[in-house]
Amino acid sequence: MSLPTRTLGDLAVSAEGLGCMGMSEFYGDSDDATSIAVISRALDLGVTFLDTADMYGPFTNERLVGTAIASRRDEVQLATKFANVRGEKGEFLGIRGDAEYVRSACDASLQRLGVDHIDLYYQHRVDPTVPIEETVGAMAELVQAGKVRHLGLSEAGAQTIRRAHAVHPITALQSEYSLFSRDIEAEVRPVLAELGIGLVAYSPLGRGFLTGAVTSLDDLDPKDFRRRSPRFAQRALDANLRLVEQITALATDKGVTAGQVALGWVLAQGADVVPIPGTKRVRYLEENAAAVDLELTPDDLARLETAVPADAVQGDRYPDMSSIGR
Repeated sequence: MSLPTRTLGDLAVSAEGLGCMGMSEFYGDSDDATSIAVISRALDLGVTFLDTADMYGPFTNERLVGTAIASRRDEVQLATKFANVRGEKGEFLGIRGDAEYVRSACDASLQRLGVDHIDLYYQHRVDPTVPIEETVGAMAELVQAGKVRHLGLSEAGAQTIRRAHAVHPITALQSEYSLFSRDIEAEVRPVLAELGIGLVAYSPLGRGFLTGAVTSLDDLDPKDFRRRSPRFAQRALDANLRLVEQITALATDKGVTAGQVALGWVLAQGADVVPIPGTKRVRYLEENAAAVDLELTPDDLARLETAVPADAVQGDRYPDMSSIGR
C-alpha cells in the first residue's frame, strides 16, 4: 500500500504523517516494542513522514524513531526539532535559538537518530532573545554542510516567517491545526500561501477530542498532560463535547469515524497541508491512514463549518500561550 504524496515547499512527503511524541511522553505510559511496531506498520501503509523532536522524552523519542527506521531509512521523510531545552531529568530550561545551540542540537539529534541527515529540521519555538535571522542563518549552514535537507519553523508568527524565509527558504510551518484550532487562518495561512510554504498540522484530532474518545477527565491517564489544558477543564470540556457530537453525527451519516472526518477536514484545506496524527496503537494508525481516501463534499464541509465555527471552541490550547505565534 502507498499513500499519495503532498509537497511541502519542495519536499515531497506522504499525504499524512505520523506524530511520534506520545510514544515517549505526555500521553501516559507507552511501550517501546509496541511503538516500534506502530512505526513499522506506518511505513508498510505508506505513512513515511515521521515527526519527532529532541525534547520528547526528553531525548528518548529520537532514539526510538532511529531504532524503528534503522533498516528502512531510505523510505522515510524524517523531521525533528530543536529549541525547547530540557535537562536529563526532564526539567524545562527555556528556549534557545542562538547559532551555537543550533549546531550542537543538530549534531546531538543526528547521533540519537543514527542518521547522517535530517530531511526537515524545525525550530520548535521562536527564541524571543535571538533574532530569527541568526537562528535561520545557523540552520542554513546545516543545509550547506549536508546535515539537513530542508528547514522549518513551528508555531511562528507571520512576520517571523517572512523574516526567516528571507534568509533561507522555509519549507514548512508546523502548527496545531484542526477543526478545534484555527487561529492561524487569519494571518499565517495567507503568508504561507504567498511564500509557497507548506503547513504541517499537528494535533489534527484535537488532542483526542475529535475522535470522541475523551468524554471526561477520567478517560485520561494521571500523567497525561491534557489534564492541565484549559481546553479540557470541566466547563470547557462539556461545551467542546457538544461540538464533537455534531462531527460524530456527520461521521455516522457517512459510515466513517469522527476522527476520520476530522482528518478529512484538514486534508481538504489544501494540497499544501499535511496532518501528522499521533497514536500508540496499530488499529488507530490504520484508521487514520484510511482517512486519506475520505472525500468530504462541499455540503459536508459547509455542515462542519456551521457545526464547529472557528471561534466556537472553549479554552486555550496550552496553559501558557506566550511562546505561540511569535
